[in-house]
Amino acid sequence: MKYISTRGPRGLDIRQPVDFSHAFLNCLCADGGVYVPAYAEDLRPWIMYMDENTPFQSIAGSLTSALIKEEFSPIISEAIANQAFPFSPELKKLDNNLYALELFHGPTGIHKDFGLSYLAACLEHVLLMKDSSALIAAPTSGETGASIAHALRGKKRVKAILMYPKDSMRGIDDADCVWNGGNVYPVEVNGTIADCVDLSRRLYADDEAVKKYGLTLANTVNIGRLLPHTFLYMYAFSRLRKQVYSDIFYAMGSDNYGNLAAGLYAWKFSLPVKGFILDSSSTLSCDARGKCCMPDSIVPLAKRGPADPGRPSNVERLEEIFAESAAVMSGLVYTAPVSEEETAAAFRRLFEKYRYFAAPGAARAYAAALKRNGISGGEDSCLVLVAAEDPSLHANTMRLWCGEEPPKNERLIALSEKMKPAKKIESDIDSLIKIADEISHL
Repeated sequence: MKYISTRGPRGLDIRQPVDFSHAFLNCLCADGGVYVPAYAEDLRPWIMYMDENTPFQSIAGSLTSALIKEEFSPIISEAIANQAFPFSPELKKLDNNLYALELFHGPTGIHKDFGLSYLAACLEHVLLMKDSSALIAAPTSGETGASIAHALRGKKRVKAILMYPKDSMRGIDDADCVWNGGNVYPVEVNGTIADCVDLSRRLYADDEAVKKYGLTLANTVNIGRLLPHTFLYMYAFSRLRKQVYSDIFYAMGSDNYGNLAAGLYAWKFSLPVKGFILDSSSTLSCDARGKCCMPDSIVPLAKRGPADPGRPSNVERLEEIFAESAAVMSGLVYTAPVSEEETAAAFRRLFEKYRYFAAPGAARAYAAALKRNGISGGEDSCLVLVAAEDPSLHANTMRLWCGEEPPKNERLIALSEKMKPAKKIESDIDSLIKIADEISHL
């Protein structure tokens, strides 16, 4: 498969396709856009071959081979999937028409584990073939840093600088730090998360630094981080296809449009799906007729800034998909405004009826689906809630909503404990460059 930028040189619609390896190693397009698939692959032969007995590793390996066959052999594709996924999503049946696709069974309890682990495995393979190395610089104040550290564990050619705002470092094993032979350099920045994000922007804006250190990104600006999330929908369908004979809808929270973009790519790759439901936001909402719309799209691409390496957005990817057909936006994506009270009520409904603890994002998604019941409700449809985070990460909120907390996840308890940073820097680019220099000589 080839990839193109969402933008053309100097605003023109002239887009040169690149290989997957180029797209995820050099993920910041020179024209300011982000990479998207240049065309849709028909994966029906693979999709219809999979069933409830097909392990997630096999699904990921087969689809990697199908999507990146020009670069990765079937053996390499399977090796990447096996290395990336010692963990798997789970599909929980709540009733005959309601399921939960749980994406939090990775090492740090968040859906990002899937994309980051896959990205790290692909990077290691390609860099080995090129006899090269890469560096990631990521602002973080929570689970993302721990997820990156876990994904890079044991890798020989990829390292990461993790920038934490003051008094927020947590979730890092000492053995993963570069000064102990590991792959990550966690550093406390004397500032806020906004300062860390700004440092990331300034570093990636420096073309000389990008080239010198082999900088790439671990967020969803990088198509290599987003692509594996399409496998999650394929996995869900493999478990549903012999149980459900009705229309399938997926509901997800609006706090992550990467999951929506991945779902739409899965649809373009021939995944059977009737629609996607989200709670409304300022980015994706519904018009007076109840149809999905993107208010910010009125701003032409030529008048927008380049893709932000510090704050990933998949808006342009959604626009790219919707631009192919207006019917896609109005007939495949559905939104509904959801209040905090409606979110809490949706959570309580899931809890009281199924004893299911839904993290806030999944609860908002369920609330939106209830409000769009005319689309997804009834015996002739099946709703799959995309549960992106371990509910134990939101135990306090759930106690307020229902008086109980979800079971503790022992794996995640240590990740929540704050650490005393071994390295500290001021919020200036020279300090960050100095760390990049230090890592490059290790």
